[in-house]
Amino acid sequence: MRTLLQRVSQASVTINGQIKSAIGTGILVLVGIEDSDNDSDIDWLAGKICRLRIFPDEAGVMNKSLVEVGGALLVVSQFTLHASTKKGNRPSYIQAARPETAIPLYHKFVQQLSTESGAAVLTGEFGADMKVELINDGPVTIWMDSKNKE
Repeated sequence: MRTLLQRVSQASVTINGQIKSAIGTGILVLVGIEDSDNDSDIDWLAGKICRLRIFPDEAGVMNKSLVEVGGALLVVSQFTLHASTKKGNRPSYIQAARPETAIPLYHKFVQQLSTESGAAVLTGEFGADMKVELINDGPVTIWMDSKNKE
């Protein structure tokens, strides 16, 4: 699984002109799923995301986690995180899981984030044409890949 995390002061997802989900302070999680992903990828990423110390403490140092600041989570599926640009100019998405594999893993990931954070997790709509708006706070943007745990 690949995620792109953005610490936000606000973020929303609009589908067909209607806001589906919106959060204030928290993390926007863009997530891409591949065929080889499983529960261990979900557990590792969800735990890391909720415990990452990327929110400022009283001294302005990034020293607090999402849980400590009571932040919200907005998760948006994004198969393009698995784009391969190695050959030619048209990205290949062959590494991205097909919906029959990705959808159940996506739902498990959202549930695990809720369990780890102790809060409801808002989402986009898997496979929909979504408009994502955000105010990246910092800016803080972090790339995480469960197959490359750096």
